[in-house]
Amino acid sequence: MMDHAHDLASVRDATERLLTAVGELDNAAVTEPSRLPGWTRGHVLAHLARNADALVNVLEGRPMYVSGEARDADIERDAPRPLDAHLADLRESAARFEEAGAAPGDWSRTVELRNGVTDSARRVPFRRWVEVELHHVDLAAGYELEDLPADFTEREIGFLAERFTGHPEVAPTRLSDGTRVWSTGREADAPAVTVTGSRADLLGWLAGRRDGSALSVTGGPLPALPPL
Repeated sequence: MMDHAHDLASVRDATERLLTAVGELDNAAVTEPSRLPGWTRGHVLAHLARNADALVNVLEGRPMYVSGEARDADIERDAPRPLDAHLADLRESAARFEEAGAAPGDWSRTVELRNGVTDSARRVPFRRWVEVELHHVDLAAGYELEDLPADFTEREIGFLAERFTGHPEVAPTRLSDGTRVWSTGREADAPAVTVTGSRADLLGWLAGRRDGSALSVTGGPLPALPPL
């Protein structure tokens, strides 16, 4: 069972780590490339702020974004801002998300995200936690997948494995960190491929942050994963 109160607290902690790291940058660093192709650090920061507001919309029953085009335009508009503007926007949007999360509501209700995707309201705080943690790594500012909280990494591996489960283009796959096993990919009588590695490397591969070269693969080639 998702514990939305725990996840809201975890979002708050992750946001503080992010703000501390961003506060050590300067205006020039904001314009430098992030680890996401085609995006500067400013694009990542702008996306994080607008995502907080988008998830407020979700919690309050409005469309997540006006449109995909408007989402992209907002990020492009805000990316070139100076550091202090990014920091203020991150703090203020995080506060709006925290306020929306603290409001009384039915956390068992179904909410709508982008592209017709639906989920339980109680999973929205975890989705925000994912955004903050992974995009902190994407900033290439000294925070790595190995630095992520252990409980977050385990849950996100499970979340992504579930996301690819039943996908016709993903080979039946068994994932293991040596102590725990997850299954993903299309249905089969038995997994055709076993992928083993550290949790950081498994998460990096599943989340499209690493190419999987550090993983051990038996039973076939490393499966190709579709974009998230």
